[in-house]
Formats: sequence, structure tokens, C-alpha cells
Amino acid sequence: MLTHHTAAMLYGFGVVPTDTLHITLPAGTTLPQRRGIAAHGAVLPFADVRDVLGLRCLGPARCAVDLARQLGRLDALAVLDAALRVGACTPDDLADEVARHDGLRGVRQARELVRLADPRARCRQESHLRLILHDGLLPAPEPQLVVLDGRGRVRCRIDLGYAEERVGVVYDGDSRLDQPRHNWLETRGWRLLYFNDDDLYGEPDELVQTVRAALYHPR
Repeated sequence: MLTHHTAAMLYGFGVVPTDTLHITLPAGTTLPQRRGIAAHGAVLPFADVRDVLGLRCLGPARCAVDLARQLGRLDALAVLDAALRVGACTPDDLADEVARHDGLRGVRQARELVRLADPRARCRQESHLRLILHDGLLPAPEPQLVVLDGRGRVRCRIDLGYAEERVGVVYDGDSRLDQPRHNWLETRGWRLLYFNDDDLYGEPDELVQTVRAALYHPR
């Protein structure tokens, strides 16, 4: 039975890359030791099994929650966000599934992150950035914040935004705002903060302090 990262890729939310084939076998089965294959022994029954492109997979909610229990916090949230974004799961699906994992290793993390999961995150790094702000005890920003012009038309979307404070937090990747829209926001009192991988994974505390200063000590 395909599961974990492998099934997540087939369902469309495999945002954490791996070259390993993940399978889950019934409890009590001798797990094979083969290069390139990660075999997991099932603790819970196979309540939801799906056929995806002719391959048998554990259900998407089961795969998402298994990964949320076992991955690091940042990637665990990215998987849950992606599962919601592609429509493989609903929030209720994830909540019901995590309840079935009660008492298993990592379920506390999964339970917390299921409540934070949001389908509006467009990429893995946006999920990471949102969780770093959450763990830094900052107010929750709005993902993909829509900014309207004076005629009520959508002028741009900001990765993460605080509308009242007019602070935007942007992952400096493909989503970087073009210069005209950046200038338009700045002339209307917005402050845009750009962060890259070095900030997210090298200096997360400094990232949090930068956003906190923009929110509570506006220029």
C-alpha cells in the first residue's frame, strides 16, 4: 500500500521531495529492507484505501496526518496546507483523521498544525514563513491578502499581510511583487518586507524581530 510522501505525490500535495518509495504494510508483517524503499508497519487499520492511477494508496487524510506526525514542524504544516489547497482533504477530514491518531507518536504536533492549516499558502516556503511568525508569537497574518484600488478592483495579492498595519510579508521567490505594484503599495503607506531562504532557515529569530518592529514601531 503506497503511503506517506509517495501517496502524497500522487494526490498532488507531495511538497516535500524524496527519492524513496514509501509503503505501509499490515501490522505484524515483516518489513522488507531494500534500498530506496521505506516500509512502515501499520498501527491503525486501513480504513480508507483509494485507487490512484491504478495504484493502491492509503487515503489522503491518513497520508497527510502521518506526515504531519513525523516531519519537522515547518514541513508538516506545508504538507497540510498543500493537502487543503489541492482539494485532497477538507479541514474536517484532517480533524477527524488526527482524532484517530490519538496517543500515537507526534500526534500533538499534528493536532496543533491541523488547526493552523490554510489552503491559501501557494508554496512550501510560504507555509514555513507563516509558522515562523506564529512560533514567534506574532499576530496571524492573512495569507494571499488582497489589496484593492480606489475603484474596488484587485490591484495585487501579498503572500502574508496585515491589512490594518499595512505591512506585507513576502517570500522572495517567484511571488516577488513587480516594481510598479511595489511602488503603488508604498505610496499608499504599505511597508513590504522580503525574506529569502537564508532568512527562513538561517535567521528566523531576526526575521520575527523585523516583522515585529514593522508592526509595533511603524516608520
